Amino acid sequence: MEVLGIDVGGSGIKGAIVNIETGKLVTKRHRIPTPESRKPEDMAKVVAQIVKHFDYKGKVGCGFPTVIKRGVCKSPGNLHKSWLNTNVEELFKKKTGLDFTVVNDADIAGYASMNYGTGKDMEGLVIMLTIGTGLGSGAFLDGKLIPNFELGQIPYKKYKKIELWAAGSAKDREGLTYKKWGKRFNKFLKLVDLIVSPDTILLGGGASKDFDEFKDCITIDTPVIPAGLQNHAGIIGAAAAAFHNISYH
Repeated sequence: MEVLGIDVGGSGIKGAIVNIETGKLVTKRHRIPTPESRKPEDMAKVVAQIVKHFDYKGKVGCGFPTVIKRGVCKSPGNLHKSWLNTNVEELFKKKTGLDFTVVNDADIAGYASMNYGTGKDMEGLVIMLTIGTGLGSGAFLDGKLIPNFELGQIPYKKYKKIELWAAGSAKDREGLTYKKWGKRFNKFLKLVDLIVSPDTILLGGGASKDFDEFKDCITIDTPVIPAGLQNHAGIIGAAAAAFHNISYH
């Protein structure tokens, strides 16, 4: 069974066709930059372009970088404020004519890792952190998704949320070395460890592929492991979410 997975991010919107049995991409990944406005209508047009690129007609899975409940955006996150209370599934369906399953991006990246990647067969409380424009987080207890963990929203010092200070975008924006940024990220890990005491932390998103550059900055005792699927995790998890209908209330 092959399903289109789309990963919506703050800097890029990516898609590919995924074999659900193997978790492998069967097409090349197609990426279009996220419109600068980050507004619903503009981003929906890009999603439609990706669907058209693959000439795809089935159900679509989509990872989205905010809190999603019943397909509705409950927090704009790093996107435009007009996303608040927008029904993302209905918007994308209107633009494409196809049914969408839309789930928080870190949740579905974690879902991919727990089913096809490093997290497979892991027990206990596993936290998936995605490092990108923001800091996404997904939680799994004995392999079952606990939705809408938003640990990147924790206030920190003068910052409204810690992801403004410790996400991958902060590293790029401020021109930080991996060592300097790694110390920031380690402070975030310390808070995660204190608040939820996970058994394992998996890392996904763009910076996870450079784990060797900052792993020496990590000082917590909890195992911290790259998720393995790297930038494809969101696409793979989105496709699997649509196929298995893991949308939640």
